[in-house]
Amino acid sequence: MTYLDHAATTPVLPEALEAFAREAQVLGNPSSLHADGRRARASLETSRERIAAALGAESAEVILTGNGCEADTLGVVGAHRAARAANWGRTRVVTSAVEHHAVLEAAHTLVGEGAEHAAIGVERDGVLDLGALEADLAAHAARTSLVSVMWANNETGAIQPVEDVVALVRRYGGNAVAVHSDAVQAVGHVPLDFGASGLDALSLSGHKLGAPAGIGALIAQRTLPLAPIVLGSGQERGVRSGTVPVALAAALAVAVEHSVAGLAAERERLTGLRDALAEGALARLDGARLNGPAGDGRLPGHVHLSIAGVDVDALLFALDSAGVAASAGAACVAGVTQPSHVLLAAGDDEVAARGVLRLTLGRTSTAADVERVLVVLPEAVARARAVAGLARR
Repeated sequence: MTYLDHAATTPVLPEALEAFAREAQVLGNPSSLHADGRRARASLETSRERIAAALGAESAEVILTGNGCEADTLGVVGAHRAARAANWGRTRVVTSAVEHHAVLEAAHTLVGEGAEHAAIGVERDGVLDLGALEADLAAHAARTSLVSVMWANNETGAIQPVEDVVALVRRYGGNAVAVHSDAVQAVGHVPLDFGASGLDALSLSGHKLGAPAGIGALIAQRTLPLAPIVLGSGQERGVRSGTVPVALAAALAVAVEHSVAGLAAERERLTGLRDALAEGALARLDGARLNGPAGDGRLPGHVHLSIAGVDVDALLFALDSAGVAASAGAACVAGVTQPSHVLLAAGDDEVAARGVLRLTLGRTSTAADVERVLVVLPEAVARARAVAGLARR
């Protein structure tokens, strides 16, 4: 199988798996006071320190979660609820219109609690409209609790101007407005330093980096008030209760360190593969368009194509039958493909926003993988267009 769905999940690193297996055999709850518990706690805190050091954070800022979605929810819901409790005038949450559903659903949950949600639009290439964000902050910063803008988009790979977002928030809202970024797709793929970013909080997910699924983190400044979303015994600074998985934390530390240490060389390698894949696909396919910014404005492993006239489910099945694992850039609800909210926000109509293909590269990707996809893609598209034609009759 030619695997080109690394943005969904990437293979577990052997080193991360080794760290997990080693720590999984050690007895002890890190909250226990006996010797085994202290041993588990020491391992956990060492992992926390390693994650922090790799990302330009302090160890006390690393809150371990079950995944990136939970980290996003804690960063958005937890920050807003804490701000609202301290100041009932802070009723407004601002996100981009192209956030991952974890952030958008968190904002919708807060709307159900009486909050306002402003979704700031994007330019045609999917990059945030900074002018629209500035206008919103100029008018509403005094009522805003939080601004959340992803570091890089999970569909198109568009890298967002996080530094500019932070600067605008500080200009109009000072430190009273928290800034969160979903960096699940960015960590390990673009240079990232939490301390230098000016962010209040940042989310990441282990299985995007080579750790097993089931571990993520919210990096949050100690000065950021957070209301817990998981209740219990008060682990993780009192905001994420539950026994912390020591073995998964060890695997995450290894995966983060590995991805950050090899970032420059891997970014160059993947960029070359990405460009060859994108150029080859556009040359072989009529009616295809590459989405997202050009060059360094896009993640090094992302190729997101709009392909006219295809049934996207048929396209994915055809590729799978040919031994290629890929995905659509649209969410699926109850088996029915929905138009991509990212492309709708960027100006596409519903028809164009349905016919999308996301091919994402990672650590195991090779030039042979790219060539294999380019060989089978034209026939797969032809089959998917034939299915779409039959459906229209």
